[in-house]
Amino acid sequence: MTRPQPAQQAPPQQRLRVRYAKRGRARFASHRDIGRAIERALRRADIPMAYSSGFSPHPRVSYAGASPTGAASESEYLELGLAQPLDPDLVREQLNRALPDGIVVVGVLEVDKGALADLLTTSCWRLDVPGVTAATADLAVAALLARPEHQVERMTKSGLRSFDVRAAILRLRVDGEGLLELVSAIGSPLVRPDDVVTALTEVHQGFRPSQPPVFTRLAQGVFDGDRVVDPVPAQQSER
Repeated sequence: MTRPQPAQQAPPQQRLRVRYAKRGRARFASHRDIGRAIERALRRADIPMAYSSGFSPHPRVSYAGASPTGAASESEYLELGLAQPLDPDLVREQLNRALPDGIVVVGVLEVDKGALADLLTTSCWRLDVPGVTAATADLAVAALLARPEHQVERMTKSGLRSFDVRAAILRLRVDGEGLLELVSAIGSPLVRPDDVVTALTEVHQGFRPSQPPVFTRLAQGVFDGDRVVDPVPAQQSER
């Protein structure tokens, strides 16, 4: 007996691009945990989601450029497909009332077309490296930037991999005692802030953080040569 084909779902009537922050203890949540929290918030907030077609329809939510577990962020992204149009500001307010502490929607923008991933080509990070003086950091940064390439190794799901950290660095500078600013390209394989810290410890013996570094993504978008421009500007948040 042939299984009947499922009914086709109506296409989304509105596309919303959402920028959200991951703060405090939420930085330790995995990408999957964040996704579950957001989908629960969409239901609690009664956002009229469009659904995919097929035997197991699911709400039209797509994610892009997620930061690694353990990193805080002011610039995470997702897109929503809605079954009926809503005011983007209303969606932001309703979601912020429904989301758990630490996940905050900072901007919502209506879009017509275009791939979100194409707009997320660089990240700007703040690297908090306790116990590293500005003078030591200056020496380590200069040593790393002077190299045409620098390979580091990291264990991934597919095994031990080697990454050219230097190729991904667009800007790296000291921003105060124990603080660095990193602008890095988003590519494949993805070079993460912890890879850069590993490289700095390898090129300068004195670069040794006294505690585990803390990484915060400040922006994610296109680098114009001066700053990373987010595709969705931050608005006043509810929390």
